[in-house]
Amino acid sequence: MSETDPVRVLCIYRVKEGKEKEFRPLLEKHWPTLNRIGLVTPDPARCYATQDKSKRKCFVELFEWNNGKAPQTAHELPEVMAVWEPMGELVDDMEFLDLETVG
Repeated sequence: MSETDPVRVLCIYRVKEGKEKEFRPLLEKHWPTLNRIGLVTPDPARCYATQDKSKRKCFVELFEWNNGKAPQTAHELPEVMAVWEPMGELVDDMEFLDLETVG
């Protein structure tokens, strides 16, 4: 992860069965919270609903951190943790992939 360049990340949230309706408003609040405190680029997050191979409901979010330090900074901020902690309670698994442009 770059210390100074933007970092594009793909987040996969595997939501617990029956928790999709509770999770969605937190996801909708996620990027605006990060943006308000200056941790992400101005390009809005793109969010999708899907299913994995086992037909479990998943949400996918694509956005860019301002730099490689932003994720660690986010862990230290109460306003971010106020979104992340309840999100964590509603998922079985979360996967975060840093993306690199090819070609």
